Amino acid sequence: MATARRALRSVPTDARVRRAYFDCRYGQLHMHYAIPGGGGFDEATPLLCLAGHPGSGRYFVPLLTSLGRDRSAYSPDLPACGESDPVGGHVSDADAAQALYDFLDSMHLRHVDLLAHDEGVAVALAMLELRPAHIGRLVLSPPSDALRAQVRSLRHATLLIDLAAGQNGARSGAPLAEQAAQLREFLGLP
Repeated sequence: MATARRALRSVPTDARVRRAYFDCRYGQLHMHYAIPGGGGFDEATPLLCLAGHPGSGRYFVPLLTSLGRDRSAYSPDLPACGESDPVGGHVSDADAAQALYDFLDSMHLRHVDLLAHDEGVAVALAMLELRPAHIGRLVLSPPSDALRAQVRSLRHATLLIDLAAGQNGARSGAPLAEQAAQLREFLGLP
C-alpha cells in the first residue's frame, strides 16, 4: 500500500512586513509589523517602534525586516496620524501612550522593548511613566538636549542613538545596516 508523503517546507528566516488595524480608545490604529518566520512563538521580547512627527509607523518599515527576525516588531501610526483613525482634537503624549497600551493589552503583550524617534520619545516616556513594569529596554533618539538629559536620568536599560542621521534618503544601504546592527546588539539579538 502506498503512503502519501507530505512535503516539508523550510521556515523562512526573514520576517515579512505586513499591515493591520487594531482597536484602541480612538478608533483604529494602523500598524506595520513583522513577525519571525517561525510564527513568533519562541521569540525575544516584542519591540514597539514609535516615530516622531507626523507619527507614521512607515518611518521604521526599513528596519522591521531586520529587527523582526527573532521577535515581533510593531510600528504604529499614532492616533490621528498616518492611516490611523482621525481624532476630534489634540492627542497628548499620555493619551497616545494609553492608546498604545490598548493595542498591547489586546495582543496580550505584557512586556515590550521600545524604540522611539523624535517626538515618539515623549510618547515612550509617557508609556514608561504609566506602566514601568511593562517596559524593558529603551532605544531612544530624542530631538532635543532637554529630552536627552531626561533620558540619561532613567533607570531602565537605555541606548541613545541618532536616527536622524539616517534621514533624507540615507535610510538604506550601509548606514541603515549599521543602525540595525547597533540596535540588535543592544537588544541582545544575534
